[in-house]
Amino acid sequence: MKAWIPLTLIFALGSAAHSQASCTYPKSPDAPPDGATATKDQMIAAKHDFDRYNGEMNAYLDCIKLEMDSAVPKDTSKLSADEKKKAEEHEKVLVQKNNAAVDELQANVGRFNEQLKIFKAKSAKPQ
Repeated sequence: MKAWIPLTLIFALGSAAHSQASCTYPKSPDAPPDGATATKDQMIAAKHDFDRYNGEMNAYLDCIKLEMDSAVPKDTSKLSADEKKKAEEHEKVLVQKNNAAVDELQANVGRFNEQLKIFKAKSAKPQ
């Protein structure tokens, strides 16, 4: 019975830390400028915006990873069935958040890179 008290306390503190730690989802950048008509200054500004977004998204993903590491117990053998189920559900939600963020990051950066490729091709043509 006494062994469950510290375990319960650790689980409760971990849950409290989880509720206090919130990962802030970054704002997506505006759509990239059309590479066929954009100016160099517009493309540079867009690149800075996408670099900011990439950095913020990586910080968000790091936060999700820390939340996973701290919120989901490594050894669930001493947890009740209900606690195991809650831990598994929480881990599943965090994995879904991570995967959705990675998908969005790749899509946004892909759109920018596509327009950048068009811009570079247009700029390389003799005027």
